Amino acid sequence: MDMKTRSTGDGRLTPSIHPARLQDRKVLITGGAGGMGRAASLLFAEHGAELAIVDIARDAGEQVVDEIRSKGGRATFYQADASSSEQVGAAVHAATGSLGWIDCLFNHAGTIVVKPLHETTDEDYDRLMAINARSAFITCRAVLPGMVARGKGSIVITSSIGGEKGFALESVYCMSKGAVLQLARSIAAEYRGNGIRCNAICPGFVRTAHGLREIDELDRLGQKWEDAGLADTQVRICEAGEAASAALFLLSDDASFINGAALYVDNGWYSKG
Repeated sequence: MDMKTRSTGDGRLTPSIHPARLQDRKVLITGGAGGMGRAASLLFAEHGAELAIVDIARDAGEQVVDEIRSKGGRATFYQADASSSEQVGAAVHAATGSLGWIDCLFNHAGTIVVKPLHETTDEDYDRLMAINARSAFITCRAVLPGMVARGKGSIVITSSIGGEKGFALESVYCMSKGAVLQLARSIAAEYRGNGIRCNAICPGFVRTAHGLREIDELDRLGQKWEDAGLADTQVRICEAGEAASAALFLLSDDASFINGAALYVDNGWYSKG
């Protein structure tokens, strides 16, 4: 077997049996302009995918597209608020018109609020549930008819270790991530007969602006997630490319009989308890 290696962008080399796991696949990514979503956009393009990148951040999204195209990849940016049915519907319609169809969906749009539950406002709740849970629901709903018509498709939703474990100061975030984890499992059960797979990735702390802000806010509120805390849970912080690689695997045919799974990207934290 010809085992090749590739860089994750942080100096580590990861073995890859198939260096073009998404060759010529039409892939739509929400939240694909920054952080782990950006890492996924670049990685999927490296593996041969033609991308539709959906994000609210126009400048960042266009920069990712420019970077992909500069390396010979194929990508188009569509600006949309992932929590808006109208905007997501328009983006999916435009992307489908451009790509011809959508083979794969990576539902990654998300955010976090870190504060005690008794200080969490209705506005905090509504924002988290809209961006984290509603966005996954409406994007899957928009993409599924085309997948059903073609009799195949692969979906990955970004949940979190907090989708199964409870964490202080992140009650509503954990609630929203539990919701999308159950959405992934339910889609798998409902659409497996249509040739459609749906799985979730459940990262721990990831080295992105989102992840580092989360650690800073937890530290400020007394949780002290500094090096000692990470060493006890994850050993080290996860790199964005490592989490993106998990999504790549689940979207690809290498995971052809994996459906309804939660893949923990946490270096054994969830297993450790």
